[in-house]
Amino acid sequence: MTDPLPQMRADARDNRARILDAGRTVFGEQGLGAPMREVARHAGVGAATLYRHFPTKQALIAQTFAEQRRACRIAVRDALADPDPWHGFQSMVEQICELHAHSRGFADAFMTAFPEAMDFAADREQTLRAVGELARRAQNSGHLRPDFVIDDLILMLTAHRGLHDMPRTARVTASRRFAAYMIEALRAAPRTAAPAPLPPAPLLQRTHPPGAL
Repeated sequence: MTDPLPQMRADARDNRARILDAGRTVFGEQGLGAPMREVARHAGVGAATLYRHFPTKQALIAQTFAEQRRACRIAVRDALADPDPWHGFQSMVEQICELHAHSRGFADAFMTAFPEAMDFAADREQTLRAVGELARRAQNSGHLRPDFVIDDLILMLTAHRGLHDMPRTARVTASRRFAAYMIEALRAAPRTAAPAPLPPAPLLQRTHPPGAL
């Protein structure tokens, strides 16, 4: 493979990698509102080094979440290639929820389109167009609600973003259960078979006695 940064010194490349790792951690946990100085502190570099590699916060965020953006595109691409459009739609919902559950920053950037970062906005628009095509196929197959619109997915992912207020250890479990509820809500009626069991519920602080509903 071609070296993407052939002119960069080894120490500079190491700094860049540490900054990106720090960005994934800091933005992933704190969201896009985290200050650049916190990323620099976490990476163990000075502000000048940070801004030499990433002159703007938008540039840093775009590179920080490059892998998640690529994974999101692949999830939608594979869903469109599935010969069963409803199965593809379900898989797409599950994978996007999983990506969002692992990083508050990526969820924020995807949901808001982060307009200052044009590649993020382009990714989002391309993804939503592809989801629209997938939804049309799933509706034509009779499995997706005929009244589904893309704004419904945005609405549900906006609610899903609230899972980041939960304990970190419960997020992915909660996300998978939430995705299952989303899919059931979007399924066209009537159902011809019993619903599949839901994924396990996350262990959250109880507000009722054990064993109660």
